[in-house]
Amino acid sequence: MDYLEEYEHYLTVEKNASANTCSSYVRDVGQYTRWLEGEGLAPAQAVQSDVEGYMKFLSAHGKSAATVTRSLASLKSFYTYLFSAGAVSVNPAKGLAPAKVERKLPQILTNKEVELFLEQPDASEPKGCRDRAMLELLYATGIRVSELIGLNLEHLNLSAGFIRCLGRGKERIIPLYPAAVRALQDYLEHVRPQMVEHPDERALFVNMSGERMSRQGFWKIIKHYQEKAEIKKEITPHTLRHSFAAHLLENGADLHSIQEMLGHADISSTQIYTQLVNQKLKDVYNKAHPRA
Repeated sequence: MDYLEEYEHYLTVEKNASANTCSSYVRDVGQYTRWLEGEGLAPAQAVQSDVEGYMKFLSAHGKSAATVTRSLASLKSFYTYLFSAGAVSVNPAKGLAPAKVERKLPQILTNKEVELFLEQPDASEPKGCRDRAMLELLYATGIRVSELIGLNLEHLNLSAGFIRCLGRGKERIIPLYPAAVRALQDYLEHVRPQMVEHPDERALFVNMSGERMSRQGFWKIIKHYQEKAEIKKEITPHTLRHSFAAHLLENGADLHSIQEMLGHADISSTQIYTQLVNQKLKDVYNKAHPRA
């Protein structure tokens, strides 16, 4: 039986997992099954000590605690599927506790760094006009990169100044500031019509081939403008998401509103930005107070 193929079908069809979740879980399980093969075992033959051995193997080979924790979650999901399919009588991953992961505070850009970063695309050129619109939208809304590239034309309402974002099975409405609206209008009116390959293409952002922008393509755009701006901090699409949330909080937005805009299911995921802002205030105090 091809467990991996059946498991992928189970994640996609029965669990309705996102493409990213499905990809990472299947990758983790694939690595685990290859390790088992080296031990002369099939997944259905493994016992708890085998799963523990694999976790130790990952740690010994330099994998971070976060990676080991995610791998264990993948294996628990995999064996839950095998149990429900009748392929195993017990779940060998059940009851295993992940290693404690120290939750690092996310890195954010300062207001000046954001301004510098957003100024880098040359909006007089078609590619720069598109890139400016993408970056402005990302910082205006704090959406995930998968949500950004998944946007279609119908998700945009520029006259009302908001987008409809479909992420993690839930729709949310997020407002846009005027500069983002203008950047999007310029892109839609002057650039996108010349970029699209097919008139019926619904993707909001397309690459130079006229097809929907990919995650990898957008990642390259981020790195290009980081280098151009000569910003030393490591900038990822999530850096702008974190900066969006922290800057809103600094300027008086309430935590529940930020949670809603970010699409966090649990408020605890949003509370990390409170720690971030508090740490920043503490740093300012320590630098500025004469007796600190």
